Amino acid sequence: MSAGRYSQAQAKFADSTTHGAGCELILVEGDSAARSVVAVRDARTQAVLPLQGKPLNAWRADAAKVRDNILYRQVAQALGLPDAILSEPANGPQAMRFERVVLLFDPDADGIHITALMLLYFARWLPELLERGQVWVVRPPMFTLTDAATGEIVQAYSPAHRDALRASMGGDVQCHRHLGLGSLPPELLRRTCVDPRTRQCRRAGKEDVDAVLASLMPG
Repeated sequence: MSAGRYSQAQAKFADSTTHGAGCELILVEGDSAARSVVAVRDARTQAVLPLQGKPLNAWRADAAKVRDNILYRQVAQALGLPDAILSEPANGPQAMRFERVVLLFDPDADGIHITALMLLYFARWLPELLERGQVWVVRPPMFTLTDAATGEIVQAYSPAHRDALRASMGGDVQCHRHLGLGSLPPELLRRTCVDPRTRQCRRAGKEDVDAVLASLMPG
């Protein structure tokens, strides 16, 4: 599917120039993050789709509600799937325009929640993607620490990680809190979040969905 078939509400989709093996669709939150990621992506293999607003909890929603949801329709259309819900295996991941879906959201409470809701959508309505290891989650850095004496620069991915690094570095350590993907310097964003060779990225699996269900819908 070409970007030209998108509605006006979907006009911010930045497609890649090639599709299939080795290509990926990166999902981000909002236009600011999308602009930053588009600026440092590999346009040949990486497409970027900004999601507007908090996703519907698709785990609890019925099929009609999911099909009518513009956010999930956008994701399915970008992937080249005929529907936001896969009712037949023949319509499955083998028909996708991308080998991977990459979830890249801010490392704050909102970003973690959006990641969780997207995992529930894939688990409930596009389960083959998870089963085939085609859904990935990137962990963006929360902090950059700089050793004032040596100039050493390291990234921390949680407050606990920051504290451990600060203790191990000792001395005068400057700490900068990143406010979101849009606040990351371009080279840092490319290296830690976008470049498949250097970013912190892992396959999502059943254990991730189980953890989300236990957190959002205990009991």
